[in-house]
Amino acid sequence: MSLATNSAALRLIVFGRQGAGKGTQAVRLAAHYAIPHISTGDMLRAAAASGSEFGQQVKAIMDAGSLVSDEIMEGVVAARLEQPDAVNGFLLDGYPRTPGQAEFLQRLLAPHGVSMAINLEVPEDVVVERITGRRVCSECGTTYALGRDESATSGICAKCGGAVVQRPDDTEAAVRKRLSLYAESTEPLLAWFRERNLLADINGVGEPDAIAAELVGIIEGHSANEA
Repeated sequence: MSLATNSAALRLIVFGRQGAGKGTQAVRLAAHYAIPHISTGDMLRAAAASGSEFGQQVKAIMDAGSLVSDEIMEGVVAARLEQPDAVNGFLLDGYPRTPGQAEFLQRLLAPHGVSMAINLEVPEDVVVERITGRRVCSECGTTYALGRDESATSGICAKCGGAVVQRPDDTEAAVRKRLSLYAESTEPLLAWFRERNLLADINGVGEPDAIAAELVGIIEGHSANEA
C-alpha cells in the first residue's frame, strides 16, 4: 500500500526528548508550511472518531486502556495520512517509534518517502531543569515555570486562583527514568534515519523563534539539495 501524495509535499518527522521544545517547534513549522501537525494521539483520536469498523476497533482498545499494536498503528497512520489535509505535506510527532515502523512509513509514502526527520538536541540536565521547574494549576491546568512565573513561586494561579503544584511525574527521579527509556528506544530509530541521510540534529537550546528560523533554513536547504 502507498499513498498518492504530492511529490513536492514536505513529509516531516520531529524527534526530541520530553522538555526539548518539540511541541513548540512542531506548531511553528506546521504553521509556516501550512501543513497539519499530526501527533500519535491525534491519529488515534481521528481513527476512533471515524465510526468505521477499524475505528471502532481502535476505540475499543483505547477505552480498555490497552497498548495499540504496531499492526493497528500502521492502519491508524495510513488512515490519517489519507486525509485531504495531508496530501500536500504533514509533520509527524510521536510516530515512528521503531526502525520497523520507519520501514513501514517509507513503504507507505513510496516512491517519495519521508522528506526529512528533525531531532531537537537539548542536554539532559537542561531538560530535567525545565521539567522539574514546571508547575501546573490543579484547577484550570495552566502551566507555569519556576524562575519565570510568579504563580509558580506563590503557588496561586494567576488565572483562576487555584493551587499551583508540581505533578508527581515531574520529579527529577521520574523525569530521568523517562529520559533513559526514551534514549534506549529512540537511538536505534535516529540511527536508521541518519544512515539514510534523512536526519538533521538541531541544537534546541535558545530562543524559540531563532530555533524555528534555523529549522526552516535547514529544511529548505535539504529540499533544494534533493530537488
